[in-house]
This record gives sequence, structure tokens and C-alpha cells, in this order.
Amino acid sequence: MKKYFALLLVLAMVLSLAACGGGDKPASPDTPDDVDAAATAFTTVEEGKLHMSTNAEFPPYEMTTDAGGFEGIDVEVADAIAKKLGLELVVDDMGFDAALTAVQTGQSDIAMAGITITDERKEVMDFSDSYATGIQVVIVKEDSSIQTVDDLANAEMIGTQKATTGYIYCSDTPENGGYGEDHVTAFDTGALAVMALVNGQVDAVVIDNEPAKAFMAQNPGLKILDTEFAVEDYAIGFAKGNTALLEAVNTAMAELKADGTFQDIVDKYITAE
Repeated sequence: MKKYFALLLVLAMVLSLAACGGGDKPASPDTPDDVDAAATAFTTVEEGKLHMSTNAEFPPYEMTTDAGGFEGIDVEVADAIAKKLGLELVVDDMGFDAALTAVQTGQSDIAMAGITITDERKEVMDFSDSYATGIQVVIVKEDSSIQTVDDLANAEMIGTQKATTGYIYCSDTPENGGYGEDHVTAFDTGALAVMALVNGQVDAVVIDNEPAKAFMAQNPGLKILDTEFAVEDYAIGFAKGNTALLEAVNTAMAELKADGTFQDIVDKYITAE
């Protein structure tokens, strides 16, 4: 009887192990063998959707349409990434600093808004591989006495967008290469900073090059200084430790670059000079 019971116990263990192994499905014709398991294990804020927090005041990367929707490089790239992940993109428009906070606190899955990788931001959020190079420039009036970046030291007031690297750089102390908080005004959007320049409230605006060109086209009498203020890398922001989603997005972005989709999107919004 003991031998019979032992045989039954062994059989039960074999069946149990077989059942546990059932989760490892063989690759089907529709599933590549080299699919990264981590890339399929991510979760999102809302099932079936990819929430992107952004500030849609940053042409040509993100902006609103006349119909009330959203468009731009970041928006179309995020939509292409979402499709590759089998998700539907949801754009959550808010202030720039709020967009960063939203992804840090788990209210959104990704943040895309021409976000620059900095050491300070890496302490509170993770970043994808860089997908673009951002150039900070200086906008002034055509008759301004500020003719070079060095002349910014003589500006009474510099305008920037709130929480951006432009603000961080400019508001830093002179010892660290900045101009001091007393000489910088932060606005909710880049457009408001440029309007303050037009109205004479600030002497110059430090902002990214592509939005600068768009704002300048809308406001005659302005110009961009020839010298670059700073060169940076743009990346997608994630909540700290959200490795599975980050790796999945990196994989999708690499595929979009490899098949030409990413460049097609960029070319749609930025004309080669």
C-alpha cells in the first residue's frame, strides 16, 4: 500500500510540474522567437491605452489643431509607438512642469514634450534612449543691443518657459554660468515668453530652436542670434523603475527609426535647410 501511495505521489508531482510549465507557450508563426519577455510584461495606467503627458505649446513637437486635437513630431511618434505596443495613444495636455510630475507620480505612462535629460531629472524619473537633439537659442528684437550670447549678461530681464532647462540655465548663479533668478522671468508657455519680448517686458527669450523659428515666423521684428545657447538630447520620460515599459518603448522606437517611419514624421514637420 505504501509503495502504491508513493507511486501516486510521484505521478501527481509529475503532472503538477507539467501544468506549471504550460505557461511557456511555443512561438507561434505570428510571434517572433526573439521577442523580449520584458517588453511584453509592462503595464499601463489604463488598460489598452498609452497615456502621454505633454505641454502642447511646443511646435513642431506638440501643438493643438484647429479642431481641438493634437499634432506634432512627439505626438505622431508616440502614436506610432503605441500602435507597435498594441495600445491606443491618449494625449494629456497640461503645463510643462505638470507633465513631468504626471509621469513621476504614475498619472501618465510617458512624458514627451521636448524633454531634456539632466542629472537632476534622472534622480526622479527614468529616460528612454535619446530620439532627437535639441538646440537652445536666444530670440531678441531685431534692433536689440543684445547681438551675441555673451551680451545676455547685460540683459535686464530674460524670458524662459517655466521648469525648462532654459530657465534652469539662466536662473543659475553667475558663478555657475547663469544670470541669477532676479534677471529671469518664467512663463507658463514659450508663446507667452515671446509675447513678453514683443511687448518689451523682457529683453530676450531663451528657448529651443524649432519652437523659436515657429514663434519668430508669427511675430515680425524678431530674430534668433547666430550662436547656440546650449545643445541637449531629447528623450521620453518614465516613472522611476518602470523598466519593462521603458524597454518596450526603446525597442519600438528603434524599429521606427530602422524602417524610416521616424524620419518621415520629422520630415513632415521640419524642412531640411
